[in-house]
Amino acid sequence: MPSLIRTLSRRDAVFLLVGAFSMHLFTAMASLASHSIIITAAFPEKAKDELAVHEYPPQNDHQISELLYPIPSSASGEQSTTFRNMDLSSLSLLPETTIVEHVPGWTLFRDIYMANGTLLILTSSPSVFPDTRLMISTGLPSENNLENIALREPTSRDMDIVTPDEALQRWGNHSSTRRVWSVEGNTLLVNEPSQCTFPLVLKHYYHFCAELLLGTWSLWAGSVNPGPPPPIHRAIFPHSSGPGWRDKPGFNGYFLRAAFPSLTVEVDVDWNDRVVATSASIDSGVHRAWHFPYLLLADRSAAFRGKLCGLKNHRIASESVDALVSRSKLDNYGLWWRSIKYAVWRFAGVTIGGEVGFFGHHALDDKSQASLPPDFEETEKVVITYISRQSSRRHLIPEDHKALVESLEALVQRKNAEITSMMNTTGIAGKEWELNVVRAEEMTKDDQVRLVARTTILLGVHGNGLSHLILMPRTNVSAVIEIFYPEGFAHDYEWTTRALGMKYFGVWNDTYFTETTTAVHYPDGFQGDSIPVYGPNIASIIERRVAGEV
Repeated sequence: MPSLIRTLSRRDAVFLLVGAFSMHLFTAMASLASHSIIITAAFPEKAKDELAVHEYPPQNDHQISELLYPIPSSASGEQSTTFRNMDLSSLSLLPETTIVEHVPGWTLFRDIYMANGTLLILTSSPSVFPDTRLMISTGLPSENNLENIALREPTSRDMDIVTPDEALQRWGNHSSTRRVWSVEGNTLLVNEPSQCTFPLVLKHYYHFCAELLLGTWSLWAGSVNPGPPPPIHRAIFPHSSGPGWRDKPGFNGYFLRAAFPSLTVEVDVDWNDRVVATSASIDSGVHRAWHFPYLLLADRSAAFRGKLCGLKNHRIASESVDALVSRSKLDNYGLWWRSIKYAVWRFAGVTIGGEVGFFGHHALDDKSQASLPPDFEETEKVVITYISRQSSRRHLIPEDHKALVESLEALVQRKNAEITSMMNTTGIAGKEWELNVVRAEEMTKDDQVRLVARTTILLGVHGNGLSHLILMPRTNVSAVIEIFYPEGFAHDYEWTTRALGMKYFGVWNDTYFTETTTAVHYPDGFQGDSIPVYGPNIASIIERRVAGEV
């Protein structure tokens, strides 16, 4: 492979001097431009050994938002579908890379490059960027051993720095002959492997939708707060085949297409095309690169290097959600997620708002609902949905399952009798109660979404069915009840419930907890078919929750 550095002639020296002067002039003028972006992550050297990352917020959110939003198509201010994608051929110098938003495992770049499979940060100030290990990993499957942890530490093969001078040498020093091509639009790059053995990540409904997509949208929406987020045009899975990101029940594909109907998906073979296109001619001295105007990099291993995910709750989305809530860029009750939730609802046939359908904003005439704050949604009934796992590997003792259903049926029958009596004596109508005991695998996807879109209380044994909580309406009494084998615990649904502003209850047989400092624990019996539960305990939790007592 020919060296990039050769002996300088007098002519070369003149060009370099002119280029250096032009760069200095361009940098000075760029600081005055109305669309300059302030890098939001500056890290002193002493912080690089810490797991936590402390970012400095943008000085002007409006400037960032302008660059992400569609540009006006007319003097009237109507928005077109054309986005500000930089025409590189019109620039004398390639734009340097900046960071719009960053937390461990989630980084939104502006003007980042890729060549030969390596993400390249073009900058004359590399020290202002976060530690590479908090942005990216090697993308290898994760195993819980020291050797594997070391293998997932990134190298310059995964992400590297390119100076403006090096960019000129590699890709051409004149706009008419520059060998850099822009990938127009906004890109999500998911640096996660597809694992066919435990732990499943991309192929799992919870990890794909309730972690990856939830985390993606939190950073995407928060980065342009208070404006509406722009569309994401493509998702790239460089380490996954087409089937590799799809779960067995098919909810990953359903959810992705419902929430992002225009999204283009690229997988490993497509990414390899881009890699080959920028590496095949290197031996001949020809260097090419791809330019991404906006790229959100999601990396699970990098998120686990953060304090929240790595040391507290093991949820990669928490690094984004909790950090942006603390920066006042997201609300702490899930309003930022509603556009995604409503898109999936509509896809399934749920009518949103109005008098017809399952859901409305305070649709009832009950005067007690009129005082609810605008961040709450409302359903027509108190709907309890119990997702049964009795035909799955992990499930309740059969007798306890039967007793639980009987307790729930008795509760609903009694509450409806009370409502009828109150209506006859006072003329005031209360909400009707409804119980659904379902096996998700026996329902269509549309039916599952339509049911959860009207569910007030969602309950079940720890398992994938509880992932539907990301589609629940947030009423003033909404809750998720998760049944564990006694002393067992995992943060999956606990953290997600709280992140979306709902109440969480963990149940150990005849006791429950709402706040816990319990560490993740999988005792013998956690994955078994003999999980005990005391039905009246569950019924009491539900009744007291709906009454506003817990």
